[in-house]
Amino acid sequence: MPIPPGGPLSYGMQLPVQSQSAIYAEPWEAAATPADLVRIARAADRGGFAYIAGCDHVAIPRRLAAGMSTIWYDPVATLSFLAGVTERVLLMSHVAVVGLRHPLITAKQYATLDHLSGGRLILGVGAGHVREEFEAVGADFDGRGGVLDESIDALRVALGPEEYPEFAGERFAFSGLGQLPRPAQERVPVWVGGSSPAAVRRAAVRGDGWLPQGDPRDRLPAQIARLHALREEAGVQAPIVVGAITGPLYVGEPGWSVGRRTLTGKPEALAESLREYAAIGVHQIQVRFRSRNVDELTDQMAAFDADVAPHLGT
Repeated sequence: MPIPPGGPLSYGMQLPVQSQSAIYAEPWEAAATPADLVRIARAADRGGFAYIAGCDHVAIPRRLAAGMSTIWYDPVATLSFLAGVTERVLLMSHVAVVGLRHPLITAKQYATLDHLSGGRLILGVGAGHVREEFEAVGADFDGRGGVLDESIDALRVALGPEEYPEFAGERFAFSGLGQLPRPAQERVPVWVGGSSPAAVRRAAVRGDGWLPQGDPRDRLPAQIARLHALREEAGVQAPIVVGAITGPLYVGEPGWSVGRRTLTGKPEALAESLREYAAIGVHQIQVRFRSRNVDELTDQMAAFDADVAPHLGT
C-alpha cells in the first residue's frame, strides 16, 4: 500500500486543467497547455505530494455543460503522459467510472499504466452520476451500484499477478484470456469514492482506501466510525486509508479576493487546522490552492511543501 494508514498526514492533489467544472476551476485554466500540466506534475513530484489525480467523464450532456463544462481529459492518457515526466509521485484516478467499461478493458488500461510508471498507480473508482453518459455507451445506469461492486471484484482478479485471470460473476465472466503486461505492483490499491451509505459500505467491504466526496469536516467522524464498523462486521482485517478533501487553501495573506471559504494565513495556522483531520482518523488529504496563473499555483505548492507540510506530523 503506497500510502500507509498511519504516521504523518499525507497530502495529494487533484490536477487542475484536466477537469474544469465551474465549481472549482480557476479562470486561467481555460487557456492552459499540456506544458502547464507538466510543470504542475513536476512540482508535485519534486515536493512531498503523495499523488496527483485525474477525473473520468466520457461525455457531458448539454443540460449539465454550463456547470460541469465539457473539459474532462481522459485519466489514463493524462496520467500516462505525466508518468513519463515524473519519477516519484503516485498517479491516481479520482475517480474512474469503471461501470462505463468492461473490467478487462479497464484492467488493460490501468495495468499498462502501472507497468509503465513502475508501480505508481492508485485506482480510485466510483459509481458515476451522469445518466446520458451511461446510456450513450450502453452501460447500466440504474444498476450502476451493483455493476461497480462486481467490477471491483473482477478488477481484483484482472489486475492480479496471473497472465490468464479467471472470474465468473453475474454480469462479467472471463477465463483463458491472457493480458500482458501485468501491473508492476503485486496488489494495485483500489480506493472507493463516494459518501452515500452504499459508497461507504462498498469502501468498507471492498476498498483499500476511501475517498469521501464533499463531506464537511464535522460529518467525517461519524462516517469514519461507520466505515470501520462495517469493515469489522465484514471481517476485513486489512487496514484502510481514509481520505478527505479540504476546502481551498492559500498559504500566506493573499492580495486578492480568494473567497471567504478559503483557508488562508501563516503556515503554522494552516497546519494546525489541517492536523484536525488526522485527529479524527484521516490519513491523507487532498488539497487545492487558489491561484491566478500556473506560476502562482506552483509557488503555492512549493510554499505548502516547505512551510506547512513539516507541521502536519502528529
